[in-house]
Amino acid sequence: MARKTDAPPVNITINGIDLQVPKGELIVESVKRLGLEIPIFCYHPRMKPVGMCRMCLVEVGMKQPDGSVRKMPKPQAACTLPASEGLVIFTDTEQIHKDRKGVLEFLLINHPLDCPICDRGGECPLQNNTLFYGPSTSRFVEMKRHAVKAYPLSKHVTLDLERCIQCGRCVRFTEEISGDAQLAFRHRGAEMQPVTFELEEFTSKFSGNTIEICPVGALTSSHYRFRARPWDLETAPGICTMCSNGCNVWFDRRKGKLVRINGRTNEAVNEEWTCDKGKFGTDWMNNPRRASDVKVRRGDGFSRADWAEAYAEILERFREGGHEVAGLAGPMLSNEDLYLLRRMFDETFGSSNLDHRMTSVQGPAVEPPSFTIEGLEDEKGAFVFGASLSDESPIVYLRLRKAWYRQGARICVATSRPDDADAFAAVSVRYPQGGEAEFLRSLVAELRVQLEGGRSFGELADLASTLLETRGPILATESLWNLDQAGEVLAQLRLAAELLGVSLNVMALGANGQGAEELGVRPDAFDRTGLGTRQILEACADGRIRALWLAGVDPFEAFPDRSLVQRALENVEYLVVQTALETEAAAYASVVLPITAPGESDGSFTNVERRVQAFEKAVDPPAEAKPAWRVFSELMVRAEPRTPHFSAREILAEIAREVPAFQGVEWSAARDGGVLLGARRPLSRARS
Repeated sequence: MARKTDAPPVNITINGIDLQVPKGELIVESVKRLGLEIPIFCYHPRMKPVGMCRMCLVEVGMKQPDGSVRKMPKPQAACTLPASEGLVIFTDTEQIHKDRKGVLEFLLINHPLDCPICDRGGECPLQNNTLFYGPSTSRFVEMKRHAVKAYPLSKHVTLDLERCIQCGRCVRFTEEISGDAQLAFRHRGAEMQPVTFELEEFTSKFSGNTIEICPVGALTSSHYRFRARPWDLETAPGICTMCSNGCNVWFDRRKGKLVRINGRTNEAVNEEWTCDKGKFGTDWMNNPRRASDVKVRRGDGFSRADWAEAYAEILERFREGGHEVAGLAGPMLSNEDLYLLRRMFDETFGSSNLDHRMTSVQGPAVEPPSFTIEGLEDEKGAFVFGASLSDESPIVYLRLRKAWYRQGARICVATSRPDDADAFAAVSVRYPQGGEAEFLRSLVAELRVQLEGGRSFGELADLASTLLETRGPILATESLWNLDQAGEVLAQLRLAAELLGVSLNVMALGANGQGAEELGVRPDAFDRTGLGTRQILEACADGRIRALWLAGVDPFEAFPDRSLVQRALENVEYLVVQTALETEAAAYASVVLPITAPGESDGSFTNVERRVQAFEKAVDPPAEAKPAWRVFSELMVRAEPRTPHFSAREILAEIAREVPAFQGVEWSAARDGGVLLGARRPLSRARS
């Protein structure tokens, strides 16, 4: 979990065992090298140590010239004690046992001891440490303090002050990690409590992490409260699909229903953090409006049908349809889904009218991103243009903030409106909405002036100067394709990147948007010629396309021009809606095909940094829902006898053979931390 360090090694002794550790390493981390444990509450390896709870006390001494050990007169907190030459540590002495019991006895003076009803029961560090290190009985019989129960800090986080042990983890998270500093302690002594400023709503976009790092049941999930106990849950690893970052998560299910998502450690991607959109945004998977049956339109309504009936009707309409059929794909389809969808349109339907882009403009392909999320920490700076990363790419946002907080990176931001990154940006510039192209032309001109030895004045000059000093990557998102002058904006960004000698990274927004690009789910990929999204919708509206396939996408929600979508779906002769949820578009369908949601089947996604991550089924799908790739495979087999595909692993192996960008990608490596396209090797093994 610790980053590599150039610190020289020092020799220390822990419980009689000699070992070498980097100079300055905290003893609480050094002990882990021996497979030992020091109990903690306030310490967290990703935040600065504060030594508040005193649970990690150890006895410390120094080796003397004669070989004896001279102990310090008082125990020391292992979470604030750095390793130095000759240090001798004792973690298992009679005195330490007594100290730990004393700390726990004090912590439990006012604790309500409501473990049977507490949501943390069964996975609570306070509970576990009390069982291992605490006293068997308490000497305190006085009345405990009382406070408001189940106080709603926000719609996601509920606070129970009686359980709080004042460790400060939640407060420090908002100050050091998320940076919004929305929580702070007020009052003193037994009355001290974490609250928001003036008791306003806790609106942090990363508030769910405070629930996970709270070592007691003081902060609990408003969504999960009283829904399950840890021993009721079945837990499986998964990938978050609410944005393109590809965070590693745990899916917790009970009786086949998803009840909770927690962060899962992957040092190369999300470390262990999640955003609220990912942690709390998957309730739709338990929505009663989930598509569960095959439906075929009969007259003005739908009737239930079987898969064979639907396949026969679809093939009659789509088979060898050529330029008269088209498809639109959604960002939550896996690599395997997208690959077979493209093959089905190419080989069975004979059409190149297939696209996944849901922006106002469908521009030419751009160079794939060349940065790594983990590598952003080591950059001297970065230039964020026109993007709200805390909303569009939250984990990239956290990494940039960490680069600034830990390494002093100089982050430059240029947007049309205030942004969360302004709080730590070295230079923050505003341009008028719609003035992106003009602003970039001015910036490029200023860069040229300064490269030739000149210098202007003003914030644009400061921006150019900082960019030339730091030479960090340029980060934008595909939302720039919604701009009126999208082509000119991209051209100017390329010029700026060329002048700076840095990479331009236009990041995908959808969960597998980058995978769709890599797999050629667009009309101009692999030397094909077809219609893009807007052209497809226009052709449907005027009758040139007679059959449209919507694979995991509702254009009413995804495409900016709602009126065009309505005209297209009203006028297209035949519409297949392949969906996991009964969307607005499904009301216009000729056939509705239920598909599994992410996490309900095996598959893989390619995240914003081109990391392929595989996952396996974690939650049971509803009724007749099938993985999208299975539907495409079965249709191709019905159209032309061939060997069907039997698993997502088999399809990924075929992708690795057939698609150059995926060469060398293997399921086992992608399943274990992910594989960066181009690197062809597993990186940063995920930890359980």
